[in-house]
Amino acid sequence: MAESVVIAALFTLAARELAQIMAHMNEPEEAARLEGQAVEMAARTRRYGWDGAWFLRAYNHFGKEVGSKVCKEGRIFIEPQGLCTMAGIGVEEGLAETALKSVGKHLATKHGVVLLQPAYTHYQLELGEISSYPPGNKENASVFCHTNPWIMISEAILDHGEKALDYYLRINPSAREELSEVHQCEPYCYAQTIAGKDADNFGAARNSWLTGTAAWNIVAVTQWILGIRPEYDGLRIDPCIPPSWDGFAVRREFRGATYEIRVENPDHVSKGVVLLTVDGLAQTGNLIPCCSDGEIHHVEVRLG
Repeated sequence: MAESVVIAALFTLAARELAQIMAHMNEPEEAARLEGQAVEMAARTRRYGWDGAWFLRAYNHFGKEVGSKVCKEGRIFIEPQGLCTMAGIGVEEGLAETALKSVGKHLATKHGVVLLQPAYTHYQLELGEISSYPPGNKENASVFCHTNPWIMISEAILDHGEKALDYYLRINPSAREELSEVHQCEPYCYAQTIAGKDADNFGAARNSWLTGTAAWNIVAVTQWILGIRPEYDGLRIDPCIPPSWDGFAVRREFRGATYEIRVENPDHVSKGVVLLTVDGLAQTGNLIPCCSDGEIHHVEVRLG
């Protein structure tokens, strides 16, 4: 029976999110149980899912590694690197940092981050469909745009604001207008895939609209790069931006109130809120409590 490192990461991420919900609902025992399961799964993933420089993709039905340095093809996959980082697996130990460096080294291209490398060059019965596509297309080492935001979010989690935005701009349709003859897709919607570096038409986008990329990019850009993130107890302001930015402004409607948020970055850092005021009143930390009064509130934020 196959074992998926990606599913292990998803389990960890979901268990931790459910634990937060239970804690918010004043169910401490259930919250503790779920957090305990997340901790156990994360430990197992570090033990059995780490391949030395990145996270494995899976073990197949025969117990052989998929997405490992021992593989001739398909040595590294994008999904576990992003999802394990998002789940907090290996973040404190430095494994996530190493995994994302491996993404940059092996998977990142000028047209986005490809699904896997090296591409499969022939059909492999134990792998099935993924090895049936031509190299650089669809599941076989294309830039699968749906998964790229996971890397953007992961880079933001590790405080790499410049890298997070860089990855976003590589697949953002409007940012690819100068490449329209190569991109071959509408400039106002995301593609499902962009042909990878193993394909003859490297950079050509396909299957526009047929993708969850738009939703994931909204999360990556607004909640993790701009850092305007909804939480159960309020609105978290936690930008992770390129240090070259002077700042930015956002208008956010949230739970019955409107927030006019202005972020200043005088020291040109990537992350770190040192001052936050709401309607002129200094706040402790970077969480804005819910106002829910139908009014407009002015939020000033300074990074440093």
